[in-house]
Amino acid sequence: MPLHHDSFAPLDPGRRVLMGPGPSDMHPRVYQAMGAPLTGHLDPYFIGVMDDTKALLRYVFQTENAMTLAISATGSAGMETCICNLVEPGDEVLICVGGVFGDRMAQMVERHGGRLIRLEGEPGRPFTPEQVRHALDGCRPKVVGLVHAETSTGVLQPLEEIIPVIHEHGALVLVDTVASLGGTPVKVDAWGIDVCYTGSQKCLSAPPGLAPLTLNGRALEAIAARKTPVDSWYMDLSLINAYWDGDRTYHHTAPVSLFYALREALVLIHEEGLENGHRRHAANYEAFRAGIDAMGLAFFVDPPHRAPTINPVLAPEGIDEAAVRSRLLKDYGLELGGGLGALKGKAWRVGLMGQSSQRDHVILCLGALEQALRAEGSEVAESGVSAASAVYAGTGTA
Repeated sequence: MPLHHDSFAPLDPGRRVLMGPGPSDMHPRVYQAMGAPLTGHLDPYFIGVMDDTKALLRYVFQTENAMTLAISATGSAGMETCICNLVEPGDEVLICVGGVFGDRMAQMVERHGGRLIRLEGEPGRPFTPEQVRHALDGCRPKVVGLVHAETSTGVLQPLEEIIPVIHEHGALVLVDTVASLGGTPVKVDAWGIDVCYTGSQKCLSAPPGLAPLTLNGRALEAIAARKTPVDSWYMDLSLINAYWDGDRTYHHTAPVSLFYALREALVLIHEEGLENGHRRHAANYEAFRAGIDAMGLAFFVDPPHRAPTINPVLAPEGIDEAAVRSRLLKDYGLELGGGLGALKGKAWRVGLMGQSSQRDHVILCLGALEQALRAEGSEVAESGVSAASAVYAGTGTA
């Protein structure tokens, strides 16, 4: 088939400031790591990179779990890996659906033969322990799935009070931390999370394409007790773990450069200190919140339930949110996300994750958004930049 071009220009997307729902900006050291010489995926040096990655992931997940590794695939594949290993045909599974990614979990359960029980949440609000208890009183699920920070809505789901309720009913707890791990506390062992997964491209600030996950002993016992084989060869954790541990049995050709990058991104988190990183994310969210409030814009989620890492901001009445995003990208190289699911066409999803959670990013975003809104004919109440700057100076309220 003939090509439509005689020649192709070199890749040059231009400078982007990534403040959408992911991917996030990357540190120069991560870019540099990606350029390191390739090795084979069973090379002794690369095995050392895998060992470092495993140790650093345990630090970020706050766990001692033996099975802690990264799947060579995206965060959604991490979700499906956990589900297809835990769920056999006929197993009851309760999924708390509060947005697009809870719904995606539910769809995967059905595709893998599970008997799905959906607990529907109120848009923009987290689930309560009472809601979960009531749902559990009417069923005996093997697994209960929750999304910690729902990327489509910006809701941060409290987990510490809900997880004991789930365990009282004998179920395993599966938690999606794709938009939270590294940006806000996730304590796998202390909270009793049985299975947890994330993606490499958000608060971890590595390239997309890897899905870290961790499973405790209860989860591994449940997988070992399966009566049927895992219905995906590629996602069978017993096969994947044999590559990550023990005999290092060949399973697949790992994306070596992506693992270099993830290792370096995790090293940066370790150097900053996990709690310091959480404080940075919280401080930048508070400054951003002050700026959005000053401009007279509205968040989708009420203050007590907001994730500091991802926040949908509602477009003013009569304003085309896509036109504003186009202006931001064209004039400032600033990328925000559009609304997803129920918020499609109604909101901007603003990510303050990983290397994108920085003071200069917050100030740029607020100033650029103000100018873009004015250009689209919308009034802005007060300067968002001034309000955020006051928070950073310690003279404003957050």
